[in-house]
Amino acid sequence: MQVLETLIHDARQLASGVGAATPVVAEAARQMQICNACRYCEGFCAVFPAMTQRLEFGAADLHYMANLCHNCGACLHACQYAPPHAFAVNVPQAMAQVRGETYVAYAWPAAFGALYQRNGLAVALALASGLGLFLLLVLAANGTLWGAPAGAGFYQLFPHNLLVLLFAPIFLWASVALGIGVTRFLRDASPVTSGQPLARADAVQATRDVLTLKYLDGGHGEGCHNADDAYTLARRRAHHLTFYGFMLCFAATSVATVYHYAFGWDAPYDLPSLPKILGGVGGVCLLLGSAGLLRLKLARHPLHGDAAQKPMDYGFIVLLMWAAASGLLLWWARGTAAMPALLAVHLGGVMALFATLAYGKFAHGIYRSAALLRYAVEKRYPRSLSLGSE
Repeated sequence: MQVLETLIHDARQLASGVGAATPVVAEAARQMQICNACRYCEGFCAVFPAMTQRLEFGAADLHYMANLCHNCGACLHACQYAPPHAFAVNVPQAMAQVRGETYVAYAWPAAFGALYQRNGLAVALALASGLGLFLLLVLAANGTLWGAPAGAGFYQLFPHNLLVLLFAPIFLWASVALGIGVTRFLRDASPVTSGQPLARADAVQATRDVLTLKYLDGGHGEGCHNADDAYTLARRRAHHLTFYGFMLCFAATSVATVYHYAFGWDAPYDLPSLPKILGGVGGVCLLLGSAGLLRLKLARHPLHGDAAQKPMDYGFIVLLMWAAASGLLLWWARGTAAMPALLAVHLGGVMALFATLAYGKFAHGIYRSAALLRYAVEKRYPRSLSLGSE
């Protein structure tokens, strides 16, 4: 019964564009078969309990399980069959490669996902530089690049309606692209995770797991591995700083929007205004977190991830650092002759960041959240129990 169900799901994946027989998926399935016989790592993270619910591993199952993996590296360092053993079991790397296919297969449009994965750093730098240069030229044409009046506000340099015209389509594009991608992912993941509807308790559990990075602790609460066998919580802390820094910056922009439309208060704002506090704290957290991720990425064990995804990873991290650093410099330079140029550079980086959100490492957070949501459902309706009852 389960083999038949798997074949049906694989046929659906082929019809929807998520291939069941790619070399990456086949290799991940081979390794999961070995892990399912061993089960030494069963308590490490959500991947292995999900694995035990399966006898066969179709494409949809593996895309779901790959996005449960937090790439902490614990299972690689604990595995008796890891390279150089003949079985060559490397779950973190295999899952990272499947996730790479997830980002491309579920991206909308798909060509954008493939382009950014292969050339992420170059695309990020080119887009941010190009947009920043365009805004610098606009300021130069208006005579405000170096000749802005003392104390000029942001909207005296770039009218509010112009900024809305620039940012609204980019934000809507990112939202629609991410929405389409995660909807497709959930459509394919739901049947292979019991197919049961979502309950409130599932959403609460998944939200808690996402916000606390529950599984980014090596399975023992001691942290991830980097270049050696030592545990460290640095990766978890850097992720927390990055995520919450980003959310604080987004909250600052949202509050400033309310200030503008509800109260007619124009940016920039002074301390102790809420947008200034949220943006300052968020900018510092985002800069520290993204710099920490870059340092850890450079120091990670070469067997932990997919080397082909490094351009995409670095592209996203660089854009985060660009937005955070330029925003903090803009705060420092307010009222100086450098403020207009820094504003253009900052806005260029932020626009590039949002334009690529659906195709870079930000998308992996969305797919991981969706996978954890289905995992919460699957724990309530284990596949082995439901199949046995049939």
